[in-house]
Amino acid sequence: MGRVRLRGRKGSGTVAELGSGESASTSRFMATSDLMSELQKDSIQLDEDSERKVVKMLLRLLEDKNGEVQNLAVKCLGPLVGKVKEYQVETIVDALCANMRSDKEQLRDIAGIGLKTVLSELPTAATGSSLASNVCRKITGQLTSAIAQQEDVAVQLEALDILSDMLSRLGAPLGAFHASLLHCLLPQLSSPRLAVRKRAVGALGHLAAACSTDLFVELADHLLDRLPGPRAPASPAAIRTLIQCLGSIGRQAGHRLGAHLDRLVPLVEEFCNLDDDELRESCLQAFEAFLRKCPKEMAPHVPNVTSLCLQYIKHDPNYNYDSDEDEEQMETEDSEFSEQESEEEYSDDDDVSWKVRRAAAKCLAALIDSRPDLLPDFHCALAPALIHRFKEREENVKADVFGAYIVLLRQTRPPKGWMEVMEEPTQTGSNLQMLRGQVPLVMKALQRQLKDRSARARQGCFSLLTELAGVLPGSLAEHMPVLVAGIVFSLADRSSSSTIRMDALAFLQGLLGTEPAEAFQPHLPTLLPPVLACVADPFYKIAAEALLVLQELVRALWPLDGPRKLDPEPYVGEMSAATLARLRATDLDQEVKERAISCMGHLVGHLGDRLGDDLEPSLLLLLDRLRNEITRLSAVKALTLVAVSPLKISLQPILAEALPILASFLRKNQRALRLATLAALAALAQSQGPGLPPSAVRAVLAELPALVSESDMHVAQLAVDFLATVTRAQPASMAEVSGPVLAELLRLLRSPLLPAGVLMATEGFLQALVGTRPPCVDYAKLIGLLTAPVYEQAADGGPGLHKQVFHSLARCVAALAAACPQEAAGTANRLVGEARSPSSSPGVKVLAFLSLAEVGQVAGPGPQRELKAVLLEALGSPSEDVRAAASYALGRVGAGNLPDFLPFLLGQMEAEPRRQYLLLHSLREALGAAQPDSLKPYAEDIWALLFQRCEGAEEGTRGVVAECIGKLVLVNPPFLLPRFRKQLAAGRPHTRCTAITAAKYLISDQPHPIDPLLKTFIGEFMESLQDPDLNVRRATLAFFNSAVHNKPSLVRDLLDDILPFLYQETKIRRDLIREVEMGPFKHTVDDGLDVRKAAFECMYSLLESCLGQLDVCEFLNHVEDGLKDHYDIRMLTFIMLARLATLCPVPVLQRVDRLIEPLRATCTAKVKAGSVKQEFEKQDELKRSAMRAVAALLTIPEVGKSPIMADFSSQIRSNPELAALFESIQKDSVSAPSTDSMELS
Repeated sequence: MGRVRLRGRKGSGTVAELGSGESASTSRFMATSDLMSELQKDSIQLDEDSERKVVKMLLRLLEDKNGEVQNLAVKCLGPLVGKVKEYQVETIVDALCANMRSDKEQLRDIAGIGLKTVLSELPTAATGSSLASNVCRKITGQLTSAIAQQEDVAVQLEALDILSDMLSRLGAPLGAFHASLLHCLLPQLSSPRLAVRKRAVGALGHLAAACSTDLFVELADHLLDRLPGPRAPASPAAIRTLIQCLGSIGRQAGHRLGAHLDRLVPLVEEFCNLDDDELRESCLQAFEAFLRKCPKEMAPHVPNVTSLCLQYIKHDPNYNYDSDEDEEQMETEDSEFSEQESEEEYSDDDDVSWKVRRAAAKCLAALIDSRPDLLPDFHCALAPALIHRFKEREENVKADVFGAYIVLLRQTRPPKGWMEVMEEPTQTGSNLQMLRGQVPLVMKALQRQLKDRSARARQGCFSLLTELAGVLPGSLAEHMPVLVAGIVFSLADRSSSSTIRMDALAFLQGLLGTEPAEAFQPHLPTLLPPVLACVADPFYKIAAEALLVLQELVRALWPLDGPRKLDPEPYVGEMSAATLARLRATDLDQEVKERAISCMGHLVGHLGDRLGDDLEPSLLLLLDRLRNEITRLSAVKALTLVAVSPLKISLQPILAEALPILASFLRKNQRALRLATLAALAALAQSQGPGLPPSAVRAVLAELPALVSESDMHVAQLAVDFLATVTRAQPASMAEVSGPVLAELLRLLRSPLLPAGVLMATEGFLQALVGTRPPCVDYAKLIGLLTAPVYEQAADGGPGLHKQVFHSLARCVAALAAACPQEAAGTANRLVGEARSPSSSPGVKVLAFLSLAEVGQVAGPGPQRELKAVLLEALGSPSEDVRAAASYALGRVGAGNLPDFLPFLLGQMEAEPRRQYLLLHSLREALGAAQPDSLKPYAEDIWALLFQRCEGAEEGTRGVVAECIGKLVLVNPPFLLPRFRKQLAAGRPHTRCTAITAAKYLISDQPHPIDPLLKTFIGEFMESLQDPDLNVRRATLAFFNSAVHNKPSLVRDLLDDILPFLYQETKIRRDLIREVEMGPFKHTVDDGLDVRKAAFECMYSLLESCLGQLDVCEFLNHVEDGLKDHYDIRMLTFIMLARLATLCPVPVLQRVDRLIEPLRATCTAKVKAGSVKQEFEKQDELKRSAMRAVAALLTIPEVGKSPIMADFSSQIRSNPELAALFESIQKDSVSAPSTDSMELS
């Protein structure tokens, strides 16, 4: 009988065949297979009649005598569920439930698999479909009765399995059944069958995560009441089950157990002491879950849990480690053999003590992970115990002991931006000091493990040592003999999988980066042969890793920036031979090809003078790889390495051919290739300049005008840098293309977005153009080209140039004047004339002043006498731009001639109060541009004058005064910084405010000599948070925020004292809220809002850079208050909440129910009808931000199971507006995963 396809009325042909009962089972199997492939197509559409027939047939096939047909029919159920109407799914489920109670075992099994298949295919509640919850409601009743009847254990087990599966995926929609499920599951905990108890434990864990608070309390109370006191009689199995159930609830819903832990933990501690290893394992697993999910509530119990873990991590009653240690001291030849013998002697199939040790190690890892604040205690108490257990005989346990120690190392790693140079010992410093003391113990414990027969043990050693080297770079140098022996042992191990050799190579590569090169030199004869053997390994991953190691070896042992301390002669031949062999082979994996090219580049760059006959073939091979599209990028980078090498390797054999190839790369779309090619060309022009063939250089230069464009500033910068280098090396070649290049460059200079790097490159290029002999382009012509846009603009009155463009052009004019000092005075005189001329347009004057600001320092004292009068006159100009440019110029020119200008400037400030703001700007520029030593004689006068200006009414003026004070303090910090104390103690509010703001300007994001001194004052500055004046407190918060963001190391150790005052500022203060009458309306004004906002901004910055020092629960209390505050603060706290959900989900999860309410209130708030457009926009933005926080919360797996969150989720789905908003946010987060994360400072 032929196979029938579904055609015409869908499904009819296949169904007819499925129904032919008499036909052979092969035919039924083929037809079912056809049905399966049809159902998997998206295009299939079943009408109602076909649906009915297909469902009916499939259900009949589930009872087929042929097992293979049954299996296929079950598989068909999955795709079918999504294709048929809801009532048909319910028909399928009813039939399967009935079969579950059949007396035929095979039928029950198939029904169980069928139900699981259907459940896994049901659309989740998140899609808005109610099908899943309807089906689950339908079968829950039948499952509970199947479980409760206890007639047949197999049915019971299957039902428990399905229930567990259902609760884990669809816990919340089953809310109505939770109570009945709980009452059905609890009795199963005392079932005589272990399998039933185990599955009931799993199902209760999932139920605990989704049920209401009342039910959860009922469940917890039930378990606590059932747990007898340790002396009360009870079967060990019953206790074990109850403790396992607690562990399961701890893992699935531990965040809800916090309130019950004080009753629970002492009981579990006592059970730990009963002589039952399985029970001990369950107790320790429960502790692990509690520590991870409720770290704060577990705090009082940490000492007891720690001592239990330390006791049981060495619990190994069947094995005597002392004999092991004696053996280690003997180190006899046959020690491996005897060890093997002794292990066999002690091995005991019933010994489960290893499970207890493993649970203790995992519990310790959870403890270290969840309590970073106790690190010093962990280093004292836990580290020695863990190191002592590295000798563990059971592989699984050893892996977890290593894992716990690695967690300790990760927690000890200094935070980003941590500075060891601070004088007084910090907590981080002392932790690292303790760790340094452990290094010899760790190495002694690992010495034997590094040569263990088990590859897994050695992998654990490499992971641990990699982490240690990362936390304490340089600490392993003195232990190099042991490490090298271990690495060589693993590299030579061909018995086990290739992974261990790759791990050994990766570890060696890491070591070369963290340990000093001298440590490796004596071991090179031992290390190099196995590495070179790995380079030749047939497995591509090993070869690629080994080439990387070889490259690092060359880079570390023969650095380019110092003398060679090791003679390369004995090694260079075999290294280049091994690399060349890989470079010549063409049938290699892409990764190996690229690494071989890079390795060859390093060899030629670092040791090219010793390669002898291998040098030319290597260069020719590089040229060959340049021509190949697959390897060209790697070849360009290798060529750059060779070109920048101080060995001045001659590239004559390949230059004539390589340059045109590189020129062609500049036309390619691949940006990485263009960037790498420009870097290579610049390196070649620098090192081989005059030797480059002129015709080839011209071919390259022809490609460059197109690259000098605003569309890609980075490429433009590299292109201009290269042009400058070529101009100096081959001015004749440059002269031909200078026209088109300059045209593009001038267009680029008119961009308001010009980055500083491109501007500096342009200055260098212009200087190169006039600096050659004879100049490629005449000085006067270049100045004319540069200033033309400003004069043209003045003439045609067209759209103005952007302010930034004037600064860029002025910098270029100054660069040209500096390159031609003989022309500088003439240029300065001409600029003074233009600035003075009444006919000059404001644009011309602005350019003249900005140029004078730069040129004035080059031109000498000649024009400066006239300059004062011109600049002072310009400060009264009607044009704001001219006034600002004159003020800037006055400061910059003054910085070059302080004895003349500073007294004049200070005198003007006294005489002209109206021009104060502009003159302060001039002073700020002078303080920034002058040499600190030249300012010292005037410091007292300037200090006095500035502090007189602190009480000015204008906030803008006070801001400039503060910046000036900040710059002045940097002139002589030890003398001036202590004076802030006096101003903060005695000054009036505006003075205190200005002093604190000035302190903010002392913090930069780069290391600075003032940092150690500043750190000693920060505590005093922060006392201003208790100042009665609001503005002073706000300025203090701005100062603190700057410190946290730019240099967290300044404040990390003071946070315990500062945070209570910071949190105090986040509170709404009723005494600062007042009502203002505006005509018939009353308007509420909150004077404390700005301070609160500043405090929340500080909290956000702390989250990014000082998370380890925060008590997150306390922090969350204030975030929670902020969720109900003013619009600006809510926006901030929504972002914080989203960050917290990612950074520390555990404490967020514990209070998720409280956090959801304010989010729900924001998302469902309505704007009053008739409000202005801005109100609607504000509300939309707020909703969007709140929804982002909701989406971030939902990334924590357990949050979706919370009943309140489930309720809110269904509310979102049922409201079209909220559903659309939620969907758009999820799309955004997929395309940009780190929307809310700011850069870590």
